[in-house]
Amino acid sequence: MGWLIIFCVLFSLGSVIGDGGVPTTLDGPFKPVTVPLDKSFRGNAVDLPDTDPLVQRTVKGFQPEQISLSLSFSHDSVWISWITGEFQIGDNIEPLDPETVASIVQYGRFGRKMSHQATGYSLVYSQLYPFEGLQNYTSGIIHHVRLTGLKPNTLYQYQCGDPSLSAMSDVHYFRTMPASGPKSYPSRIAVVGDLGLTYNTTSTVNHMISNHPDLILLVGDVSYANLYLTNGTGADCYSCSFSHTPIHETYQPRWDYWGRYMQPLISSVPIMVIEGNHEIEEQAENRTFVAYSSRFAFPSEESGSSSTFYYSFNAGGIHFIMLGSYISYNRSGEQYKWLERDLASVDREVTPWLVATWHSPWYSTYKAHYREAECMRVEMEDLLYKYGVDIVHAYERSNRVYKYTLDPCGPVYITVGDGGNREKMAITHADEPGQCPEPSTTPDDFMGGFCAFNFTSGPAAGNFCWDRQPDYSAFRESSFGHGILEMKNETHALWTWHRNQDFYGSAGDEIYIVRQPQKCPPAKP
Repeated sequence: MGWLIIFCVLFSLGSVIGDGGVPTTLDGPFKPVTVPLDKSFRGNAVDLPDTDPLVQRTVKGFQPEQISLSLSFSHDSVWISWITGEFQIGDNIEPLDPETVASIVQYGRFGRKMSHQATGYSLVYSQLYPFEGLQNYTSGIIHHVRLTGLKPNTLYQYQCGDPSLSAMSDVHYFRTMPASGPKSYPSRIAVVGDLGLTYNTTSTVNHMISNHPDLILLVGDVSYANLYLTNGTGADCYSCSFSHTPIHETYQPRWDYWGRYMQPLISSVPIMVIEGNHEIEEQAENRTFVAYSSRFAFPSEESGSSSTFYYSFNAGGIHFIMLGSYISYNRSGEQYKWLERDLASVDREVTPWLVATWHSPWYSTYKAHYREAECMRVEMEDLLYKYGVDIVHAYERSNRVYKYTLDPCGPVYITVGDGGNREKMAITHADEPGQCPEPSTTPDDFMGGFCAFNFTSGPAAGNFCWDRQPDYSAFRESSFGHGILEMKNETHALWTWHRNQDFYGSAGDEIYIVRQPQKCPPAKP
């Protein structure tokens, strides 16, 4: 089971909007509800094979493929990324030379000539294994180009590639984000995690497309290339099937398949990604997260970050903070210091909403990965609470909570996993009889450290788990799907959960999240 996902939101003010009886956080705290598992729908968590036309290479020579769009720090800038040339996998591989192909985007406003041109940079990465019999991999040439000087909320058209080689893409389109302001928001933001590339993935993506998102947040666990050996043999559980491999192998072509499958969507709708545990991908010289850091463009430098693991950006009246679960989050570390600076720099008169996103769940009651991110929570929760963060992140939504206690000024946590990966859904809860994990099994395996102990107060005092659904857990359900976040104004956001088994446009759960800065004023810089 992939990690469940969290994304976080900072609010402030509010009178209630009514919309057909949709509840608001002002109606809470809610009595905990668990939706029984729908055993008739388990989806099809089988990976698309490399013979599927949706993942095969359809371009020739150095024509661009795997085209994607991501945001820079503000509305006037975006990143265009793509790959040229073919990857190589085997014993004797020779990396392509990035200097042989230019990184150029020609663009202009829709309906006008594409008279603007931007040049970027390119790179090639390798996944190398110092063990006999394992196949090494080197990527095609990855290009990243930043466009600047764009108008807000404006439709643009573009082509990418190298015009000197007659290797340009088809024309693609995108709309810039609205300018930052308290009454200016993207219409819909899709939130998905644990996506993978299964037949369930295709259902999730089709449902997501039907909701016409303006922006996609992918909160970790992307291609699941690390469920494969380098020879292309895969399994639902790597450690169960391949327990004797000298290193945790990956089959890097799954990244290329994923990029090809996703191109029709993410070449026009910006996607913002943060790393998950399935992106670790250890290789020679203890290098990790190389594919993740190479394939996507991040506004790290623009947002004052020195890492692809954490960064921030604006989209209308929302300031997004993407946090790293797999880099130091200690208060003495660079990420924490960066987070302090970033939070202090937010002008809530301009961006009333603050959304912080990371991969490892803090308030999930599922047995899978239960309290494994406790060290991150211990280090960062006070800072997020200080700045008034309301956290909107199988499916589970919390009541407002702080340090495991109901708190009207605490965040709302929404855990969104199971976008479609082949590891299947999380269905078992830690509060079910006989399912509470041993505390010794919950340390952070990658970052190290052990911070999860028995509760010292409340109904679960003296125990590691509750014996019923915890009070802070408002609603939970195991289902494949995605979430949609709609900021209605500076005080109200509508959250809806869309399950794959439902009709397009219907919601399995929905709630208005209401900001109350007069009651819960955030810290001022």
